[in-house]
Amino acid sequence: MQVLVIGSGAREHAVVRSLSLDPAVDAVIAAPGNPGIAQAALCEPLPGGVADADAVVALARRHAVDLVVVGPEAPLVAGVADAVRAAGIPCFGPSAAAARLEGSKAFAKEVMSVASVPTGMAHVCTDEDEVAAALDALGAPHVVKDDGLAAGKGVVVTDDREAAVEHARTCLAKPDGRVVVEEYLDGPEASLFCLCDGEAVVPLALAQDFKRVGDGDSGPNTGGMGAYSPLDWAEDGLVDDVVARIAQPVVDEMRHRGTPFVGVLYVGLALTARGPRVIEFNVRFGDPETQVVLARLRTPLGGLLHAAATGGLAGVPPLRWADEHAVTVVVAAEGYPATPRTGGMVEGLDEVPGAPDAYVLHAGTARADDGVLVASGGRVLSVVGLGTTLAQARSRAYAVVDAVRLAGSHHRSDIALAAERGEVSVPG
Repeated sequence: MQVLVIGSGAREHAVVRSLSLDPAVDAVIAAPGNPGIAQAALCEPLPGGVADADAVVALARRHAVDLVVVGPEAPLVAGVADAVRAAGIPCFGPSAAAARLEGSKAFAKEVMSVASVPTGMAHVCTDEDEVAAALDALGAPHVVKDDGLAAGKGVVVTDDREAAVEHARTCLAKPDGRVVVEEYLDGPEASLFCLCDGEAVVPLALAQDFKRVGDGDSGPNTGGMGAYSPLDWAEDGLVDDVVARIAQPVVDEMRHRGTPFVGVLYVGLALTARGPRVIEFNVRFGDPETQVVLARLRTPLGGLLHAAATGGLAGVPPLRWADEHAVTVVVAAEGYPATPRTGGMVEGLDEVPGAPDAYVLHAGTARADDGVLVASGGRVLSVVGLGTTLAQARSRAYAVVDAVRLAGSHHRSDIALAAERGEVSVPG
């Protein structure tokens, strides 16, 4: 099997790494990829960007690939998966119609309502008066979400009403701007990836990510500063419960609408005293949770994604998982998430311990004209550590982080620390 992976971040690097370890995968092509991905795959340019459907199809045909895996959300919402399937090539990723589950939070709420999925109360607002009424109705803490795609940074959770109104104002100023004002859901958060083939649902392992930029969950939201898996504090049966009450009903509802969901349904959860509640859906692998989930998956990834793309998940045997814990820590550029400073030299990667206990996945990196590795984005690297205990996995990840040198860079020092200390619990 030859596989084409679309994207250029650490999520795609994690996917490429796992595919390259699959004996059934002969070759991996990535577009556009990054310098880290280039060590395991052939990287091809996409001058028109990852949402250029014609270019993606042409590339898939030129390499005669057996499967296309679309990493980011923007090309999915733009219909790249539709074009690939129309060309007769299996594609792991939902259609544009099904990708509305991430492309519009209002649409996702409507689907959840019809499918009786547990989630927070919400108001869809199109002007400031409606926002004010919704904030008053739901009270603080205020949760205000941009209805459309915002790269994980479109959500504000605050006790400051004026800050909530200001975020809503910014979102409403966009063309066709809408916001969703939601009930605040208390309790620890968890992420569950569910592989879907339009009918069947196969869950992966739970993970928890860290959205805020600073230690102690301080500062603004980011695309994610780290993650860990498994969640030893989660209740037995939680995954089965989420599939039965959330993922399967949503997949069934999408099929009934004539827009079957094929790909990965990312279920973002708040584990409240009333049970799990959906915070959001994404329609692709989450970053940085993918980095820790795939680090532990022992079932070959290529065959698994191909089965999802071709309606064969019902025949997949139970997934196999390593007994290890995995932690990933994001090294971010100076100024991230507001105005990241790019162009800084990335050094020290040749000094890291290396797999299998720890390794580096590239996110925002590029090669300068002289071949030097430089930062090209806000989140520059994802460092993954594995261990027989969470403490060991954390220690190995942070040892590598300490070896990386990028002027002005920053990272969180408390990824998975509360879980290591046994301080995470679901409210009773």
